[in-house]
Amino acid sequence: MYNFNTSGINLCCYALILGSAFNYTFGQSLDEPDKNVATTDQINIKHNEPLPVERCDDFEITGNGNNPYWSASEWNFLTKIDKGGKDYETKYKILASSTGIYILFYGEDDKITTEDYGDMDKIWNGDVFEIFFHPNPKETVYYEYEVNQFEKQLVLTISDSEGGLPWVPFNEYGKEQYGVENKVEIIGGAKQLNGKIKSWRAEIFISYKSLGLLPNVPPKSGTIWNANFCRIDYDTGNMVKWSWTPTIKNSFHELNKFQSIIFK
Repeated sequence: MYNFNTSGINLCCYALILGSAFNYTFGQSLDEPDKNVATTDQINIKHNEPLPVERCDDFEITGNGNNPYWSASEWNFLTKIDKGGKDYETKYKILASSTGIYILFYGEDDKITTEDYGDMDKIWNGDVFEIFFHPNPKETVYYEYEVNQFEKQLVLTISDSEGGLPWVPFNEYGKEQYGVENKVEIIGGAKQLNGKIKSWRAEIFISYKSLGLLPNVPPKSGTIWNANFCRIDYDTGNMVKWSWTPTIKNSFHELNKFQSIIFK
């Protein structure tokens, strides 16, 4: 269980990151935002069969995904949407507690392909798992989380209004104050740059405090969000993407193509 000390700290105080610095990667332009916000018809289509998110008590994450609570959640598979490289099996599970959301990723891999990045750095230029939450498709604010094999993370709340400004939780007391925790386990090799491996897992806890600028937070029973779960791999030397939403083509920020989840 994660108890984030907020004494004297406002976790909803956000620092602005220059839009040009995060108009980032794989053509993930935040231009023309109105085209990315779902219409009522699109919302109804996606919500016909939302993915159920089971409830759990809070538990300690370890990276191995062996907590018994995970048995209540089914694996959901990502689709490889780019050509090149191996068709690595990639999948995720999701749970929700009274304090936040748990996500477990698993991905086959041959090599750790990244650089010596820090937290809140441009880790998308290396191997990452990514999470997107868009709690109200009628609004332009959504959340993005990324993690790499070295447990380095990027946390963004993005307004897809004109200008596409991303914001990050800011606090001088350290990364735990972002309201997010992660643990990564490497299988079949050493956790080192360019290390040969067989797969990797990432176990993530995102507190509702980290999602504090978004609508419909915390989610109640029956609450529906749009979401996507993604992966980037660079074993070929080029970016290769996986997405839970198979209709994504160029950018993980195609909000109108996100699928839906429903909280039990």
